[in-house]
Amino acid sequence: MNTVHPEPTHPETALTYGENAVGLSFNPSGSEEVIRCKRRFAGAIDQMNTLRLTTVNTEVKRMASVAITEMQTAQMWAVKALTVA
Repeated sequence: MNTVHPEPTHPETALTYGENAVGLSFNPSGSEEVIRCKRRFAGAIDQMNTLRLTTVNTEVKRMASVAITEMQTAQMWAVKALTVA
């Protein structure tokens, strides 16, 4: 089995919040498609996390948190679709 170990988006730093949230480094199938998919979701999650951390509006914080949770769920289903034999 060819296991691909993706590099973080910023190799000089640790994984971003989004990269960690989608489990970017977990890819037992070694699929490049899985890495690309996870990176797309990681970017969107990072965007919502930045919004959540910078806004003072509590409703926006809540919506960003819900969006992050829903993107994590969608990412898992997307990866499953990409890896079903």
